[in-house]
Amino acid sequence: MNEKYAMKKWILFVATILLLCSSVARADDFDDAIDVYQKGNYVQAIELFRLLAEQGNAGAQNNLGVMYRNGEGVTQDYVRARMWFNLAARKGDEDAKENRLRIAKKMTLSQISEAQKMARDCKRKNFKNCE
Repeated sequence: MNEKYAMKKWILFVATILLLCSSVARADDFDDAIDVYQKGNYVQAIELFRLLAEQGNAGAQNNLGVMYRNGEGVTQDYVRARMWFNLAARKGDEDAKENRLRIAKKMTLSQISEAQKMARDCKRKNFKNCE
């Protein structure tokens, strides 16, 4: 009985360490993407943010929205920007909530509706192939 308990504790410990390591890696990846963006390498930044967005990273999703809104590394697309803002805002990202409101002022109701549908579809696909 004690061996079984000790084994469970060990497995929990290892799982916790792995989870912490993966969180640190994601934070480093996000910082790398920000650095690439700030250097003006928008095409590479888009790629890095997409990878993180597919993992559900709200900050990366918001930043993709910003890049689509501004046409940085991609063709300017308010609908796609709003889609990414919606996804990040649903995860509680405060910047995305504000960005979503701002961009709505530049969009038609039809475009907003399309962005909402795209966000639902993207979430249903676990953030994969949302582009």
